[in-house]
Amino acid sequence: MTRRRARGEGSIRKRKDGRWEGRYTIGRDDETGKFIYRSVLAKTQIECKKKLHEAMQVQQEDPRSHEKKVLVDKVSEMEPQHALGQVNEKNKTYTVGEWLGVWYEIYSKPNLRKSTQIQYKYFLMDIVSPRIGQIPIENLTGLQLQRLYQDLRKDGKIRKPGNFDPGLSAKTVRSIHMLLHCFFNQAVKEGLIPKNPTDDCKPPKVERREMRVIQPDQISSYLRAAANHNVLPMFYLELTSGLRKGELLALLWSDLDVKQCSISITKTMSRREGTVEVSPPKTKNSIRRIVISEQTVELLLEEHSQHPQNPYMFPSPVTGMMYDPDAVGRIHKKLLKEAGLEDCRFHDLRHTFATLALQNGVDIKTLSGILGHTSSGFTLDTYTHVTPKMQQDAANKIDQFMKMNM
Repeated sequence: MTRRRARGEGSIRKRKDGRWEGRYTIGRDDETGKFIYRSVLAKTQIECKKKLHEAMQVQQEDPRSHEKKVLVDKVSEMEPQHALGQVNEKNKTYTVGEWLGVWYEIYSKPNLRKSTQIQYKYFLMDIVSPRIGQIPIENLTGLQLQRLYQDLRKDGKIRKPGNFDPGLSAKTVRSIHMLLHCFFNQAVKEGLIPKNPTDDCKPPKVERREMRVIQPDQISSYLRAAANHNVLPMFYLELTSGLRKGELLALLWSDLDVKQCSISITKTMSRREGTVEVSPPKTKNSIRRIVISEQTVELLLEEHSQHPQNPYMFPSPVTGMMYDPDAVGRIHKKLLKEAGLEDCRFHDLRHTFATLALQNGVDIKTLSGILGHTSSGFTLDTYTHVTPKMQQDAANKIDQFMKMNM
């Protein structure tokens, strides 16, 4: 029979991330009467036991050793008020809204791009905090979060124009779930709560959006329409490289290496709250150099000859600056209509390139590098609709070889 730990001995558990956590008490809060917990983390159970024993020994030798942590908490409590809430100076506990503010400003914001900061702040301040921000963080349950997700799916949009669905998409709610998972993980590490309530939740499943690609026999009519609208170089490059829209529009003439027939992808553009900004890509894999064909280089040289003093590879004929992403999307729709093709997103041009590349023998590893994906596995998972034909072709080649050598 396993001996139950006595009070003051601490407790050890294995977390879902594979690490071991040891928790112990350092006393009671004078105002609330609640126990004050501290934690240690380790990769193995033995190491965790050792760390827990050492921490508790230090606590026994110097009962006031925890005051350093309390001092840090009080410094946080004295931070100026910001948009997501202010720490309550009278209490040592937090509401969800208060901890959202502290977590965002201290742990999250310093590591985010400007566009991601705006998105995170929107999720936290405009969507989450008004609904559960007043709840003490230690009282929030997985059930309450599950109800939050259901509410967001039904009526989560801040702006509800016309007769559009007022609910947030499954993808957006799942993104909020992942954000809250990180948020509550930090609260666990700080000893504010014993476990992460998002572990008890089931976020909505994201249905993969149907991928529509331009068929090989339709590409020539699409490119003819692009030539008629004087945008052939831009859309030819897109169909032969699979760049993301933001990467394409952020290209400078200096990014092209004519001798090496290559383009350097080091930045992307996006529009947030009406402002266009250029920033580094989200992942290091997105920073890459891709080789392009001589035909593509010739088209780009011809494009540049029309505006030799402009630093942008594809400047807007209206402003002389970067194209607005929505404007390029509208041009794409015009090209589809003029070519007599089915409607699809601009992003589907990227899928068209990837599909054609795989069907013409480009291996997954090479394609993954061209697209700037985080891994070959992600590329393979995204384009599973292409691989059955590739497997059949491979089987036929092996069969041919075997018959020749029988």
